[in-house]
Parts: sequence; structure tokens; C-alpha cells
Amino acid sequence: MFSGAMLLLRSTLFQILFYSVTLVEMILFSPVMLLPRKWGWPIVPFWSRTLIWLMRVFAGIKVEIRGRENLPKGGYIAAMKHQSAWETVALIPLFSSPTFILKRELRWIPIFGWYTAKYRQIPINRGKRSEALAAMMEAAKEAIAEERQIMIFPEGTRRPAGAEPKYKYGIAHLYRDLKCPVVPIAHNAGLYWPRSSWKVYPGTVIVEILPPIEPGLTPDAFHAKLVDTIETASDKLIEEARAASDPSPVLKQVDAMRTTQPA
Repeated sequence: MFSGAMLLLRSTLFQILFYSVTLVEMILFSPVMLLPRKWGWPIVPFWSRTLIWLMRVFAGIKVEIRGRENLPKGGYIAAMKHQSAWETVALIPLFSSPTFILKRELRWIPIFGWYTAKYRQIPINRGKRSEALAAMMEAAKEAIAEERQIMIFPEGTRRPAGAEPKYKYGIAHLYRDLKCPVVPIAHNAGLYWPRSSWKVYPGTVIVEILPPIEPGLTPDAFHAKLVDTIETASDKLIEEARAASDPSPVLKQVDAMRTTQPA
């Protein structure tokens, strides 16, 4: 592991590059706003791959993805563990036409918000729950009809690696009404790019794409299965990270947190 000063220096360089490159590319590619959506879409996975390269070269974060064969063709819901900023960026190239369910305030960010509107990401107003759910459902139905992939973080907000899960029930409503497969996706990115942390630790993020949950379960049964599937796989990936030649120091925080959680 790098010394504390070197780690801070590398992390600072990476963070500066991450946001600077994002801003430069958004400005540089802004003429795509005049093109049909599908013609301009390739710039988004390009941006993602650029940031993945920055993570590897400047922060030492590599990626291993397992289970690509579990991704169906056409429209479905991808339900992802949410530990880090990493998964909001690095998983995009896995999908042909993804649309994120995101808080509507992101639409208000200059330039970035324009892109979310152009590529028809699904905004949700968290302050008006019933209205938000109805609007989200209509947009989601349209996305599935167009064979797009709905990207959702069922916990709603980032949770520290190893923290007690807090899954929202909204995804169960989507599963019931959309009648499409839901693909659970687990990972351990929170060990290397923790939430609310300036420091980024070198290591290999492991992503596991799990078999789809097909339509037909009751909402309660689906929700229980989704939580169990993602959490079991994510916990295994955290334990697998311990076997690395230079394990992430965030594992110590995971262990300390687990000792305070109820059994």
C-alpha cells in the first residue's frame, strides 16, 4: 500500500482529473444535442471508458466483471448495489441503451442536466412520493417498450461497504407492473472508492452479474429474493477482497462497523 502522503496525492490527482475530464468532454461533445439520441449515444460509453482508464492509471483501480452471460437481450431492470460513485460511471458500457432512475435535482446541474434530458434518464421527485412513483412508472414502461435497460439502485443512496442494507420497496412495484426480468448486480467498489471519501484506494473492483429474477413472483417474495441475492454476493466479494496481496484498509472499517450491527 502507498504511504499516506502518496495515497493522498494520487487520490487528489485522480479526483481533479475525474471532474475536469468530465467537464471538458461534456463541453466538447455538446453538439450531439442537435443529433437524434441514438446517434449521439456512443459518447456516453466513451466518457465512461475514459474515466475507467483514469481510475486504472491514476488511482490503481482495476476491474473484473463476472457473469456477462446473465444479461438478457432487450428491456430489463438492472438492480445494482450502491456503495460508491464508481458504479454510477463504470457499469455503463455493459448496457446497450441504459436509462438511470435518478433524483430530479440532477437535471438542474448545468450541462450535465442537459445530457440526462437528452438521453431520457428518468427523474424522480423524492418530495412527492405518490406522484413520483406514477411518473416513474410511466417513463419505465416506455423504456421497456423501447427495449432499454432501466438502471436502479434499490437502496436509493450510497451505503458503506458492509453496512446493514436498507432497500426501498419501489423496485418491487416496478417488477410487478413492468413484468420484465430484474438482473441483480453485486460488487465491492466501496472498498476502493468509499462514499464521501476523497481518498481512492488501489485494488480490483469485482462485479458479479447474477442470474435474472424472472417475472411471476409476488412483490414481497421478489423483494426478499433481490435483497438476499445482492447482499449475499456482495458480502462474498468483500471477503474475497481480503485475499488480495495488499487488501484495502477500508476492510478495517467494515469489520468495526459489523461489530456494532445487531446480529
